[in-house]
Amino acid sequence: MTLMKLVVLIIYFAILIGIGLYCRKHATDVNGFVLGGRSVGPWLTAFAYGTSYFSAVVFVGYAGQFGWKYGIAATWAGIGNAIIGSLLAWVVLGRRTRIMSQHLDAATMPQFFEKRFGSKALKIGASVIIFIFLIPYTASLYNGLSRLFGMAFDIDYSVCIIIMAVLTAIYVIAGGYMATAINDFIQGIIMLFGIVIIIAAVINSKGGLMAALDGLARISDESVSTIPGVFASFLGPDPLNLMFVVILTSLGTWGLPQMVQKFYSIKNEDSIKKGTIISTLFALVVAGGCYFLGGFGRLFSDQIDVQSNGFDSIIPTMLSNLSPILIALVVILVLSASMSTLSSLVIASSSTLTIDFLKDNFIKKMSDKKQVLFIRIFIVVFIAISSVLALIQYKNNVTFIAQLMGVSWGALAGSFLAPFMYSLYSKNVSKISCWVCFIFSSVLMVANIFWRESFPEIIQSPINCGAIAMIVGLVIVPIISLFTPKPDKALVDDAFAGYTKKTTVEQKTALGD
Repeated sequence: MTLMKLVVLIIYFAILIGIGLYCRKHATDVNGFVLGGRSVGPWLTAFAYGTSYFSAVVFVGYAGQFGWKYGIAATWAGIGNAIIGSLLAWVVLGRRTRIMSQHLDAATMPQFFEKRFGSKALKIGASVIIFIFLIPYTASLYNGLSRLFGMAFDIDYSVCIIIMAVLTAIYVIAGGYMATAINDFIQGIIMLFGIVIIIAAVINSKGGLMAALDGLARISDESVSTIPGVFASFLGPDPLNLMFVVILTSLGTWGLPQMVQKFYSIKNEDSIKKGTIISTLFALVVAGGCYFLGGFGRLFSDQIDVQSNGFDSIIPTMLSNLSPILIALVVILVLSASMSTLSSLVIASSSTLTIDFLKDNFIKKMSDKKQVLFIRIFIVVFIAISSVLALIQYKNNVTFIAQLMGVSWGALAGSFLAPFMYSLYSKNVSKISCWVCFIFSSVLMVANIFWRESFPEIIQSPINCGAIAMIVGLVIVPIISLFTPKPDKALVDDAFAGYTKKTTVEQKTALGD
């Protein structure tokens, strides 16, 4: 059976690398390497968005942790991911991001801020935040794989990290964004079918859905709640903290550079409409399925020691008694989720460092060909650094890195969500309001690492603190913009000119081909 699992993995790896090599023709310039030539269709874009959204962190870490804490009510996080993190993100940001980013000729989020506000300093500030907080987030993607690989193959986690890093580097360096998008589509299909099959198998092992829900309703934990059947209830034992989870994991996508960048590459109006539907359904199945599965974790409490082994042990324990072929499917599912997110993150990080930091600031004349070369070099560097961080955490049980993973979403989304979204709709957003939002969210989340005990209890959790950073940012930007110098009118008018460009109707209503 182990041989069969290895054969399945080898075939899977060969397909990924083959696609990377096939897509080399699309990766000859910056536009092609970073954005796929802005000609990516709805299925590829939607799946690239979804697979970048959900990684092993969600499947193994969040699903296990929140399913244990909130029971079946954890499914609300998955529903929020679908409605807020996917549907509304596409509706509110998709079309306008595509139009303005192309009109400004911006390939990255920092570049967007520079051209939208005429500020090179704003571009550098945004790129520094991305550099600081994407690296540790990238390292966290390896975390969910260790127990699963150990369970399925009995191999050292270090080998797993190296294999995943090398394979991802090969196909991303070779084919750029297009290779990533095509591989994301394949990985997304695996995730869709995999999560449905695994949920059915796990619930069937407990006598079916009704028997599993009945068993969950009979479980009590007075340290959490004294209400009978609370883990099988509609809102669970702690609705307030569950709401913070929904906000962070759902609204956060609106400000994450690697997520927003997917909208830059959309082909046309039809792709936006189809992509919105596909992305939402994908999130509903994958995220909803993950949290729904995690909600039954307490049914396995006789096999799980959360105190000793942590929340990451919950999902692997739930899956440990499945058949060898299903365990192989689980490993490929989680590997797919992690590799797709990793590839998205390293492209975002390396393109930002090259285009927004080195170009014009340190290397004055950087040709298109040289930019692609530097992006490829930094992809290797980023993957190597994240791999080393993951190995350090694994070998030495360093918790600092894990803590930093928890604050990265809050820092990134808190910094960028409000300035970016308001900039797409309002001409009154000031440059200073962007700086205030950048500094507030970054400082708040870093302080949460080092002085967490000094925070009010409700926001000591990095998740709650990150959600607060995003919400406060939505208030800070319009208020600060009222009392600070208005942006240059000609600059802003030019940025918004793309919306009124004529196709058959105004482009803010429908994209042209």
